[in-house]
Amino acid sequence: MDRFSTTRLTAERLNESHLEDLVALHLGADVSRYLGGVRSAEVTKAYLASNMAHWDQHGFGLWVLRTTDGAFAGRAGIRHILVDGVDEIEIAYTFRREFWGRGLASEIATTLTEMGLARLQLPSLIGLVFVAHRASRRVLEKANCSRRSRRIMARTS
Repeated sequence: MDRFSTTRLTAERLNESHLEDLVALHLGADVSRYLGGVRSAEVTKAYLASNMAHWDQHGFGLWVLRTTDGAFAGRAGIRHILVDGVDEIEIAYTFRREFWGRGLASEIATTLTEMGLARLQLPSLIGLVFVAHRASRRVLEKANCSRRSRRIMARTS
């Protein structure tokens, strides 16, 4: 599934043409404080390559998100991640600061949860958030209210 839409967002499979938008996203201090810190252009380029390889290996991954008028809003997806040595599958989302507080994270998290469990038939999904990121914790709790169980794992650092 290279593309999909929600009520207010369109999603396109991550590709090399998205590098400039991702660099700008990852350079935002407000956005990056919950991603482990600001990422340089070089680190973001490696991140992009790694996530494109994830698509090739697993058939799913990250999408770039745009508003219905085409503005870059952020990125989100479903991806494998090692947590304490265990291969887990997480839903992940990050939005540009100007899109916070509009319910877009809840919209995409709910869509990704349903897509992962129903369409991709994944056995389970997790969400990883920093303990201090209350808004993101609420988003995952809302997405957790569907039919099958998921786990929210909190990171302290």
